[in-house]
Amino acid sequence: MDRLKHAYLILAHNEFDVLQKLVHCLDDKRNDIYIHFDQKVAQLPELSTQHARLCVLNARVDVHWGDVSVVAAEYRLFETAAAQQQYAYYHVLSGVDLPLKSQDEIHAFFAAHQGQEFIGFQKGNCDKEIDRKVRRIHFYPNRFRAGKGLSAYWYRAARAFSLRLQGLFGLYRNQDVIFKKGTQWVSVTDAFVRYLLTHKSAVLKMYRHTFCSDEIFIQTLCWNSRFRLKRHHTNSEYHDCQRMIGWHKGELTEWTSADFDRLIASDLLFARKFNGKNMELVDRMVERVCGKQTSNSTVVQ
Repeated sequence: MDRLKHAYLILAHNEFDVLQKLVHCLDDKRNDIYIHFDQKVAQLPELSTQHARLCVLNARVDVHWGDVSVVAAEYRLFETAAAQQQYAYYHVLSGVDLPLKSQDEIHAFFAAHQGQEFIGFQKGNCDKEIDRKVRRIHFYPNRFRAGKGLSAYWYRAARAFSLRLQGLFGLYRNQDVIFKKGTQWVSVTDAFVRYLLTHKSAVLKMYRHTFCSDEIFIQTLCWNSRFRLKRHHTNSEYHDCQRMIGWHKGELTEWTSADFDRLIASDLLFARKFNGKNMELVDRMVERVCGKQTSNSTVVQ
C-alpha cells in the first residue's frame, strides 16, 4: 500500500457540473476519490477518471441539513476509504469545492507538514452557540429545512417551543463534555481517521437531536484527545484547515467572476463554494490549477 496517497472524500447532492470539474482537478495517480451522494439523488451523474481511483458509495445516507445524518454520511466516507488502505491524508470536501493549487503543490504542502491535523477551530468564545446547538434537545432535527406548508410550520413551532422551555428551566445535557466547533471541511491523517472510527457509535448517539453537529464532532474529538497537540494551529480558522470560505455578514456566499483575482492570490489550498451559474469562473479556476500541473495527472479539458 502506498501511504503517500491521498483520499478525497466528497459529499455531493447537486451542482454536478461543478462536481465534474472538481473530480477532473483531483484526477491524479496519487489520489483516490470517494463520493457520497445524498440518498435523495435519483439520477447520479456520470463521472470518470484517467489516473485516480474513483469510488461512488453504494450505501448512501438520506442527508438532511443540520441533522446528524450529515455526520453519518461523513463516517461512511471515512469508513470506506480507511478500509481500502492507509492514506497520508483524508480531505473532506463538498461537491461545490475546488482546489486553489495544483496537485503537485498540494502534495508538497502536506508532505512538508506530515502528521499535522488540518482542522478549523472557530476563534473566540462560542459557548452560547454550542449550548444552543448540542446541549439542548432539538426535536425533529431532520426537519430543519422542511419547506413550506402546515406540517413544516408545525415542526418549526414544536422545536422552537421545546427550546424555549429548556431555556426557561435551565435544562442542559452533555455538560461534562468540552465542545469545540469550526468548519466541517478538514484534512486529517490516517491515525486521526482511525481514532474517529473507534468513536463512531458514541458520536452518532451523542449528536442525535442536536443542530449542525457536523461543525462540532471532529473539533470536539480532536480537542479531547492527543491529536489536539498535532493540529495545525494559526490565528485563522481557515488557515487551520486550508479552506477559503466566502462568508459575508454571517451568510455563506458563492464565488463569482469578480472574485477570480482574490481566489488565485490566496495561499490556501481549497475554496468553497462555487455554482453552475458561474461556470465561467469555474472553468478559469480549473484551467489555472490544471495548467500548473507538471506530473502526468491531468490534461485541461
